[in-house]
This record gives sequence, C-alpha cells and structure tokens, in this order.
Amino acid sequence: MDAISISGLVHRYSGAAEPAVNGLNLNIPKGAFYGLLGPNGAGKTTTISIICGILKPSTGEVPILGRSWKNDAVGIRKSIGLVPQEIALYDTMTASENLHFFGQMLGLNRKEIQQKTDELMEAFGLSDHRGKQLQNYSGGMKRRVNLMVALMHGPEILILDEPTVGIDVHSRHMINTYLQELNRSGMTIVYTSHQLDETEKLCDRVCIIDHGKLLIEGKTSELLSDGHSLHHHFIELTGKQLRDA
Repeated sequence: MDAISISGLVHRYSGAAEPAVNGLNLNIPKGAFYGLLGPNGAGKTTTISIICGILKPSTGEVPILGRSWKNDAVGIRKSIGLVPQEIALYDTMTASENLHFFGQMLGLNRKEIQQKTDELMEAFGLSDHRGKQLQNYSGGMKRRVNLMVALMHGPEILILDEPTVGIDVHSRHMINTYLQELNRSGMTIVYTSHQLDETEKLCDRVCIIDHGKLLIEGKTSELLSDGHSLHHHFIELTGKQLRDA
C-alpha cells in the first residue's frame, strides 16, 4: 500500500486563468524519502495543502494510507505531520510552551506532551534554551522547533515544505541527519526544496512538476544514472526562464 496516492488531482484558485494543479497523478510509497520538486508556482505547496486536508481539490482523489478524507479525516490528520515553509510558532512563547500548546491541539495528554517535549528538546540540542522566548532564537533554532512541533504526535508521514531555507550550515546538517534517522525508522517523508544537491543526497525517489503537471518521476539513482545532476535535469525540464512571480 502506498502512503499517498494522488489520482487526477486538479485545483483551481478562484479567478486564476490556469489550474495550480492540473491532472496530477502520483504514488508515494510507504517508507520513501520523496522529493517533490518544481520551480516557483509549479503547484508544490498547493499539492501539499491538499494532501494535508488544508485545501479541497476541485477534482481528484488523494487517499492517505488507503483512507479517504471523506471517511476518516480525524485518523488521517493524526497520521500526518506538516512542517510549513513559514515559521508557524508563537514568538512570545518559549520553545517548551509552543510544544505544549501544539501538543494539546494534537490531542496529546499532559504526560505525553512532557515526555515528547523533553525528548525533542534533547534531540535537537535546545534543552539549554527551553526557557527563552522564540523571538530570541536564531533562524536555525526556530526551524528546529518548527520541525519538532510536527513530530509531537509521532506521525507516520512527515511533509516538509522548504524546511532548511535560510538557515546556518550546522542547523541544516542537524535537521537533515535527524530526517534520515526518522526515515530509516520507517517514517515516510515528503520533502520540497530548491536545494537540489541536498535533495540528491536525502531522497531515494523524486518527481519534478511544473504548471501543476508531472514531468518526471522515479528513483533518484536511476534519474542520475546518465551522469547528469538533478540540477541539470531540473533546468532541462522546466527551462531557464526566471520564476519570480
């Protein structure tokens, strides 16, 4: 059984000339470290939002672990952890307070929240900073807490939208190493990034989408077997035109 099955997915924003996602078909196997790649405006974030139940598709189906959003929305939400591109934390709260708050939102009891908070603070090297407000954290530290929140409830699937953008080398290394450990333990990871050299090292499967359509998909090793880098394939498939809008 696949972790995520995307079939005939279409999503059109009100007033848009073209769909943001346009007939996308994609299967993400359980246990994969999967790179969902594409230029700005390709439809990546829209696809992730639909997978997580934040947006409803115009048409198409997105079963998660064989379950549909219509029949088991609560169960699906418990199985997914989302790390958004923007820092989704409260700056005037400490890291521990953020984790406790979101742990309650995720339905954990007090003992579970405390145990998971202690575990994650230690694992991400933040135990000595647990009493500081987030506004006094560096960008890399905030990124780590952003990821910690998504892991509080022990999800089967972790979805990351540009999790290491704009952070220092050491924080990036820590986050990527931890993600690899999670994947080796059996967690399915869906990962979007413009750091294509990083994607090559982390992801065992990748796809490239543009204008909401699938351009290429497969094992990373097979896509790179012609001797070209992922960056080369990305530019060849999506073109050299700037995507600033």
